[in-house]
Amino acid sequence: MGEARKTLLSKDMRILLVSMILANTGSMMTVPLLALYVTSLGATIEEVGLFFTLASVFPLAVQIIGGWLSDTIGRLNAIAIGSVLGVLGYLAQVVAPSFWWLLIAQAIFAVTRSLVGPSFSAFTAEESSEDTRGRTFGITQTLFNVVHVIGPALGGWIAEQFSFRMTFAVAGILYLLATIIRVAMARKVAARNAQSASTPTLTGLWEQMRTMAILFVGGGVITWILIIDGVRDIAFRMSEELAPVFLQRVGALSVSQIGLLGSVMGLLSLISSPIAGMLIDRYSERATIALGTVMSTLGFLAMLLSGDFEGFALSSALLGTSWGLMDPAYQSLISKAVPGRVLGTAYGFLDTSLGLLSLPAPWLGGLVWTRYTARTPFLLTTIVLSISVWPIWAKFNLRRGNGQIEAVQPVAPAARMGG
Repeated sequence: MGEARKTLLSKDMRILLVSMILANTGSMMTVPLLALYVTSLGATIEEVGLFFTLASVFPLAVQIIGGWLSDTIGRLNAIAIGSVLGVLGYLAQVVAPSFWWLLIAQAIFAVTRSLVGPSFSAFTAEESSEDTRGRTFGITQTLFNVVHVIGPALGGWIAEQFSFRMTFAVAGILYLLATIIRVAMARKVAARNAQSASTPTLTGLWEQMRTMAILFVGGGVITWILIIDGVRDIAFRMSEELAPVFLQRVGALSVSQIGLLGSVMGLLSLISSPIAGMLIDRYSERATIALGTVMSTLGFLAMLLSGDFEGFALSSALLGTSWGLMDPAYQSLISKAVPGRVLGTAYGFLDTSLGLLSLPAPWLGGLVWTRYTARTPFLLTTIVLSISVWPIWAKFNLRRGNGQIEAVQPVAPAARMGG
């Protein structure tokens, strides 16, 4: 921890970040193009929305368990196991004969993300002090966002020059390299983590769930994150997965141009993430999230008003800036609002709750597109985001020394796990 406080990033954190960059370069080569891949395999717009809605079911079944296992068997062990499964997910994407078969890959990736995502967020929080939490999340997000610059442009170029399958194959190779690093790291350094791994038990899971129930109904910051972000997530997901198709059909952009826009978004996210870290530590998480929400509102508005590549590039720049501001702020806010012994579970529980609320949103977005106009889902997203700024400012107020942690102290702690 001493090294982490001096340099912000400990040695273990730097090694893990290398693997995250490799893995998510592959991910960002494919995620922005997945809707186009689905349509290339014969899906209609409504089927695209239905595909992403069905794909959203899988995380709901595993995210809480993934976070709990992170708290139990250790952060690095959970990341290693999830990564091995992720390799199988890429293989399923490459060989899929139809777009419905791609759902198998999405199911596998749901398990992967449920193990890797909460574990990485919790590991980052544990490798920092509260005074440097914002800057630590900011710098990790900055380095991590390199993938958003490289991945989309590279993926779009490979898809246009060769095929979608080739893009997914190259991404899978990068993920395999990341998995090798993660497995080796878990074997060598898991024993040196602050937590000691223990055997998962139903009693331990029950205690974690009791703690989560108190957090989510207690009326504090976590409760309001669930309410406000639940509504926002519905709005986001009505348009998010349809954006590549919108850019192709309405914006008349090529696949490589769409990939380049993803890189523009990633570049601005990379630039704004360290700024977010400084704003969090200097002011607050809620101020940073509110600013990011204003930027995302402007980004979607620019998308609606744009008619050429330059206009869509401006939209991507604004949206990238908003993600770069909000992601570290949310990670920091959650890490300060819950006890460390349930941090992995909290990340998984929150993702599951938000995912459940927004489950039908992609399908609804496809219906709205078909029944009205292609711009309607994006207009609804813009309206909801603009309205959400006030409740974010009013309710995301983390009271130091009198917050969520004290509210859950009477709950009997589960066995100290993880690492």
